Amino acid sequence: MGSEMSTGGGAAPRGRTERRQAILDGAFTVFARQGYAQACVKDIAQEARVAKPTVYNHLHDKESLYREAVEAAADRIGARSLAAVEGLREAATDRAPRDRLTAVARDLLRTWSGEEARAVRQLACAQVAQFPDLAASVRERTALRVRSALADRLARLALAGHLRASDPEQAAEHFLSLLTGPLEYRPTADPDTVAASAVDVFLRAYGA
Repeated sequence: MGSEMSTGGGAAPRGRTERRQAILDGAFTVFARQGYAQACVKDIAQEARVAKPTVYNHLHDKESLYREAVEAAADRIGARSLAAVEGLREAATDRAPRDRLTAVARDLLRTWSGEEARAVRQLACAQVAQFPDLAASVRERTALRVRSALADRLARLALAGHLRASDPEQAAEHFLSLLTGPLEYRPTADPDTVAASAVDVFLRAYGA
């Protein structure tokens, strides 16, 4: 059997990198839908539209599939979050940073409240006995990277006189906590409302 399953559309064969990405995407979808215990490599191969041996050629076992699929998804969440934080790049030249801070908060909330982000959080903790360091890896790829990037932007805002001088890492933690806290208690809360409230509280504490 070939390494590609027929899609019936005459699509050109995928390269090795594309096949690996398809396998990771398929694995994440299957694990999110079925959980680790119920998922099998056959299901993942079907989801990725590759032959079962191709899965093993790229990732040798189910454990590797799980870990790398979750970490790849976490990287995507982290990348979208960092892109949102980049919205503060020009904020130092604004007359006031509220609008940009609110836009960044809203974009972060929409990323974190999405289906993929919720699945990443669930899968990172679901198999903690078997993957004791996976939650920490996901946190590094998402929350910690975002905090570091946000701290840099907030420090620039402070230098520009828009925020009071403070520890930028702590300020970033407080800002992010104002966003993530409501998600724990009100997962369906309106991102615009949460973002506006978070920025209001943050600026009351850190505004110049």
